[in-house]
Amino acid sequence: MAVLELDSSNFEQTVKDNAFVMVDFWAPWCGPCRTFAPVYEKVAADHEEIVFAKVNTEEEQAIAARFQIRSIPTLMIFREQIIIFSQPGALPETALRELIEKASQLDMEEVRRQVEAQQASQA
Repeated sequence: MAVLELDSSNFEQTVKDNAFVMVDFWAPWCGPCRTFAPVYEKVAADHEEIVFAKVNTEEEQAIAARFQIRSIPTLMIFREQIIIFSQPGALPETALRELIEKASQLDMEEVRRQVEAQQASQA
């Protein structure tokens, strides 16, 4: 599957409609972003079950602000609409593949229980 470009018109629906979405926040002027792009696209081609997407932070400043993107590239993973990973920095291919494997193995019922417990303690 090709890497999907996300913007304000399709971001919410993409995350809502897909169980596993990986988002690369980037900008055209960012050297590390340009270096990471081919790695991201190569790994995306091997994972048809995952939506790989990109957000151009220059064009989509509202989305970047909403997720408090302060450094690019930043990689974010949504599983069942829950952010389970968010970290700045380009990853080598091996590390990206390992991250996907670990994210795939998460018990989302347990993650949901932890999120609910955290929200309850903050209330």
